[in-house]
This record gives sequence, C-alpha cells and structure tokens, in this order.
Amino acid sequence: MIQVFHSPQYHADLGTHIMPIRKFGLVRERIEALGLPIRVARPDPVSDADLLRVHTLEYVTAIATGHPRALAESQKFPWSPQLAESVRWTNGGCIAALKAALQDGIAGNLASGFHHAHGPHGEGFCTFHGLIVALEHVRASGRNLRALILDMDLHYGNGTAALLRDRPWCHALSIYGNWYKQNLAYRDVTSERAEDTENSWSIPVPNGADGALYLKILADALPGAIERARPDVLIFQAGADPYREDPYSPLDLGHDDLLARDRYVFEVAKRTDLPCMWVLAGGYTKDIDKVVEVHVNTARAACAVYAPS
Repeated sequence: MIQVFHSPQYHADLGTHIMPIRKFGLVRERIEALGLPIRVARPDPVSDADLLRVHTLEYVTAIATGHPRALAESQKFPWSPQLAESVRWTNGGCIAALKAALQDGIAGNLASGFHHAHGPHGEGFCTFHGLIVALEHVRASGRNLRALILDMDLHYGNGTAALLRDRPWCHALSIYGNWYKQNLAYRDVTSERAEDTENSWSIPVPNGADGALYLKILADALPGAIERARPDVLIFQAGADPYREDPYSPLDLGHDDLLARDRYVFEVAKRTDLPCMWVLAGGYTKDIDKVVEVHVNTARAACAVYAPS
C-alpha cells in the first residue's frame, strides 16, 4: 500500500477565491472510492521550530495572528484563524510524506508544496514552503539529505529558487509555462525566463506545446538533472494547471498527457532507485472535477508503477 497524507484540517474557507482548496478533500474521496492500493494517513501539524528553519519569525507570527494584515495576506489569501490552522496541517503533511517516501520509496501529500513562498513572506497562494520545511526537518534529525525538486506546476517556482540560494544540498528543476515574479504570473515565457543558478534550473515550455513536446522536454531534462544533483530523494510537484482548460495555461495538454508525465516521473524514480514524494500543485479550471481528475491520475500513475495489480 502506498501512503498518502490528508486531514480535514487542510481545508479553510477562502470565500469566493480562484484557488479551489476543497479539491484536497475531493481528491481523497475519489481515491478512496476507486479502491486504489493507497492508505490515507493523518499527519501532525507543523511546529514553530520547523517553520523557523525556513521562514522569518515576523512572518510566522503574522500568519499565526493576522498582524500585520498585509504580511499575513501576502500569499493572496484572506487571513483567518482557520487559514492559519490549515497551513500548519498542509505543511505537516509534507513532512510526513517525505519521511514516508524515504522509508517506503514512494508517498504523497494531498496538498501543494507551496513553491512561491519566500522566507520573509508568501506569494501566489503559497504561505509556507512545505517542501523546504520538510527537507529541513529531516536534515535537523541528523540525516545529511540531498534532494532534487522537480517542479511541474504551470508557474515557475520562484520561491524555491530564492530559498535554494543558500542550500547547496538541494537542487530544483522547474519546467513551466508561465513566468512568475513579484507575485504576478505572466503567460509569455519566450521574452523573459528565470536565470539558472548552480542548483536551480529552469526550462520554459513554449505556448501551444502539446503532449509530445511537453514529454520530450521532461525526458530530455530529468535524467541529467538527477545525475547532476546526486539526490537522495526526488520531490515531484505534479501540477494540474498545465491542463489546456486552465485559465492560466497557454499549453495544449489533456488528461492523458499529464497522466503520461506522472507515470514517466515515477518510472524514472523507481528505475534509478530514488525515493519519490509527490504533492499536488496548481489547478484552476472552472470545472473542479477536471482538476481533481488530474490529481487522481497522479495517484493512479504511482499505483501503476509501485503497486501494480
């Protein structure tokens, strides 16, 4: 059985917001209804000590209290005590999923990795950077862990890149169709793109790219990134927002294309004996069932590779 993590506390009432936060629970319900070889476990909420390895005290306090309000809402969510609790649980889920992946070879968290979050503030619907928080938690336990983050959200993972500037033990490969800077998304990735650094690499996907091109870009990039990063774990942000009906997406990708993406990533991880943790990311298509289908397909792909019937 593959472990994935979820809690009802992942949910917070965001009002009329483009981020469909209820999808976390819907994905869990669909997975359980399908009878996939998956066990859903409940994580613990993240601690202050874990958050403060990555984020400033001022920011952690702002999220906890709602003051100052501009900082507490820098991620573009309306602040509430329920939101402050929700992000504690979703980040705790990242920690639990990483530890399970290192033990079992594969695990997932039914929430995002929050790749736009920076140390002193949030951005782009991302409060705390769950992936770096989880990695720092494991490293604080005494394990000298190296990691590769494969970010296939539609948007460039700018928060990840910023946080990796002083973390040479972690590398990131961001394959994206929207450029993201200063808390805004841009569909044009041809005129401006992220500068590569020693441990953060970006590959823009051209507007209109179909499944064949998208998968070729991934297949050309991932094996070399693994060889260069020499990771002990692969963390996969499996974005739903590259889907062709997403309001942000300029790409021509259907459900089958994204399922093929996910299966390829898991096959590479298993073939190279690399533990893999996946998280959900993105997805703003008006029909939430289509967003849920992308995320459920990621679970299907994991089961097909790691727990074939």
